[in-house]
Amino acid sequence: MRYEAITWGRMAGRLAKHVDRLAPGDGGAWLKVAVDGAPDAGGEELAGLLAEQFQDRGRPVRVIGTRGFLRPASLRYEHGRQDPDAYYGGWTDTGALWREVFTPLEPGGDGRLLPDLWDPVRDRATRSPYVTLPPGGVLVLHGPFLLGHWFPFDLTVHLRLSPAALARRVGEPWTLPAFARYETEVDPVGTADVVVRADDLRHPAWTGIGALGSD
Repeated sequence: MRYEAITWGRMAGRLAKHVDRLAPGDGGAWLKVAVDGAPDAGGEELAGLLAEQFQDRGRPVRVIGTRGFLRPASLRYEHGRQDPDAYYGGWTDTGALWREVFTPLEPGGDGRLLPDLWDPVRDRATRSPYVTLPPGGVLVLHGPFLLGHWFPFDLTVHLRLSPAALARRVGEPWTLPAFARYETEVDPVGTADVVVRADDLRHPAWTGIGALGSD
């Protein structure tokens, strides 16, 4: 796989330009973009830059992070606080993401999204009000382990960290086996539409989007 150097700003601009050319999948009225990657891989920042690009183009956009859809501590820590298998497959409430984020954007949906559900710090419901994403808008969802759930994304971007970079940057070393399992079971580099090498956040490189169509 070949990578070319690029700035985060230019990358966001080219991705947004590509999304502008897409037709929503499954006959829906909204576009859904995944920014997949480990914490500290730059996913939240890239999602924010994408949102700025869409806003500059006059397109409605909502950025949502999976951290707001973690399960309560009693469920996350059912098998201990440092169980990599639970972290991989049991921490994020994927059912709530389907119900509160993706289903409202299906054909005939009303576009009313819940931006977050659970505050993992205070371990209580956020009680955030619903927000509306008008037809023609773009959802940008960021977080780890987004691929492999059959979420109906129109564009998937994976932020890749080498094993050495992941070991340096991850805040919780006990989670490393979860990311190794993700690589083996899902193959995000081979699955994602666009792959970004993010070992050095000051100097990202990416595969580009030429294979997806002219950019």
